[in-house]
Amino acid sequence: MFTPHVFLNGLGLGASLIMAIGAQNAHVLRVGVRRQHVAVTVLACIVIDVALIAAGVAGMGALIQGSPLLMGLARWGGAAFLVWYGLRSWASMLRADALDTQCGTVPPSLQRALVSVLALSLLNPHVYLDTLVLLGSLGGNYPAHQRASFAVGAMTASLLWFTALGFGASRLSGVFQRPLVWKGIEGLTGAIMLALAGGLVFG
Repeated sequence: MFTPHVFLNGLGLGASLIMAIGAQNAHVLRVGVRRQHVAVTVLACIVIDVALIAAGVAGMGALIQGSPLLMGLARWGGAAFLVWYGLRSWASMLRADALDTQCGTVPPSLQRALVSVLALSLLNPHVYLDTLVLLGSLGGNYPAHQRASFAVGAMTASLLWFTALGFGASRLSGVFQRPLVWKGIEGLTGAIMLALAGGLVFG
């Protein structure tokens, strides 16, 4: 049974987690600026989030949260991934060729683009903390007949955000390709990644 206020809660909570700058969002932004396989990248991110949110609300989130081993793996694995990505962003900001958003004259193949977004999404433990654990446990606290409304709300947030981010960056690629703007994006992304890693370790 559809419950509007539960749907809105899922939409708001999902947006608050998904809209935060992370490795997945940074990748979608980069792809959008380059205008290379934007639709495939956006669709892959949405499908992954929908599947993980559904699994989390269905009970997998509570299962992971109840296992110290799984939570430890997600916590330390997520922190290591975020540190790696943060340092990678700062290194990219400092390199002379970091602002070449076309990334060479030959665009990546569709297969390579799909592998890239799958790797950055599925190999990032922080994604599982956001979707399976946090959204899953919050959605699981609702009565059984309201959980679907919460899950659909969170899924809708993912759909709207990744669509707006990917195609919005494509439309504004001229702005994002300016050297100062791109350096700022890389620098901010690196700082946020490291801050998120610190939050996982010390939080």
